[in-house]
Amino acid sequence: MSLLGKIFGTGKDKNKAPSPQEAIQRLRDVEEMLMKKSAFCEKKIEAEIAIAKKNGVKNKRAALQALKRKKRYEKQLQQIDGTLSTIEFQREALENASTNAEVLNVMGTAARALRGAHNNMDVDKVHDLMDDVQEQQEIAQEISEAISNPVGFQDVDDDELLAELEELEQEELDKVLLEVNPVGDQLPSVPDTEPVAARSAPPKQQEDDEMAQLAAWAN
Repeated sequence: MSLLGKIFGTGKDKNKAPSPQEAIQRLRDVEEMLMKKSAFCEKKIEAEIAIAKKNGVKNKRAALQALKRKKRYEKQLQQIDGTLSTIEFQREALENASTNAEVLNVMGTAARALRGAHNNMDVDKVHDLMDDVQEQQEIAQEISEAISNPVGFQDVDDDELLAELEELEQEELDKVLLEVNPVGDQLPSVPDTEPVAARSAPPKQQEDDEMAQLAAWAN
């Protein structure tokens, strides 16, 4: 059996569609075979070029035959490159299809698992449960507010508090004024009547005494 027959199968096996993984592996095997053949052709081309160069002057016939063989190997190499491109495209398409199939399989499994998880759940019951939770939260909030209010505490009129505050501020202001100007701290008084010595002294002496007295007050 040929290599291609082993790879792609013959007889009854050809009617059986291979799995994507099997097809991918077979394409890889063909790629490997063609790449080896491509490398062989490249070496043969290099060898024929060397023969043509060696016999270019002394044996033109041998050089021409070598160039003809080189052309055949180049054609084979071109065909191999085209076949490799086709096989590579098919392998990538199969790999993508296999990946998509696996993804869809996983998504289907997840969907079935999610459906099974929701089998015991009723949407209406879930809404009723959430409403009950909300109601209990509101009751708990009312209880907390009731507990936090001091027992027996009565609100006081704000106007009464403001009047009391003004009285306290006025008392504090009076206290500050008394500290700045205490009682009894007065300026020296000026006598209403002239001194006796001033009345009996001569006019000149009286003027000197008045000046001295004013100077004493100024100091």
